[in-house]
Amino acid sequence: MKSLLNQPKSLKTRQVAIHFISDLHLDPQQPVVVEGFLSYLKTNAQKAEALYILGDFFEAWIGDDFSNPFTRKIINSLRSLTEQGIPVFFMHGNRDFLIGNTFLEQTGCQLLSDPAEIDLFGRKTLLMHGDTLCTDDVDYQNFRKTVRDPQWQSDFLGQSLEARLVIAQNLRAMSKEKTGQKKEQIMDVSASAVVKIMTDHQVDLLIHGHTHRPAVHQLKVAGKTAQRFVLGDWGDKGWHIVADQTSGIRLDSFPLK
Repeated sequence: MKSLLNQPKSLKTRQVAIHFISDLHLDPQQPVVVEGFLSYLKTNAQKAEALYILGDFFEAWIGDDFSNPFTRKIINSLRSLTEQGIPVFFMHGNRDFLIGNTFLEQTGCQLLSDPAEIDLFGRKTLLMHGDTLCTDDVDYQNFRKTVRDPQWQSDFLGQSLEARLVIAQNLRAMSKEKTGQKKEQIMDVSASAVVKIMTDHQVDLLIHGHTHRPAVHQLKVAGKTAQRFVLGDWGDKGWHIVADQTSGIRLDSFPLK
């Protein structure tokens, strides 16, 4: 259903800056990224009127019932932000699609559908993780269809944590192997898929992640000038998009080290 996201009243009356991030792939084995994100929450995010996380927040998520010092640290940090009255919206990615209601309740985050339409300072905007735009990658799209099936997820979550960890590790290893064998253009978005979904939603602004190719693209949609903002991953920089009424929308970053 195409409808504008109902946003908190504070977002409509105190609009200063809206932040968008994605593809952090948080993992305890990547302490520079983790500490960089925690620093971001204490600095840049404090200036935001709202924060949108557009998927692949974690490197992997095997269920809300899995807990360790790392997950609790991230959860508590997000909770600290939302308790300050800064709304945080979360969208599933291809790495963390099993995040559920328990995580949302613990952090205070609000779940977004993919795609989601929002009113960004009067401009109808489409938000996506971005993986569904990579239509040339047929193998991935088939895999996505499988793991997003409610029965597959129910069967997976019904297994022990130990078994889920093994399955997740195997899936990640398979993903890395297949990625190394694919051509770069196959793993990028399809131009026709971008135009189609922007036309279907009647928007001239699309924000997404997934491809790890930060850029601002100018294009034509229904004969009109449109923009596609792509977020980068957090491998060496803290990529984020900042939108405000004074300077518009910009792709920004900060060094993690």
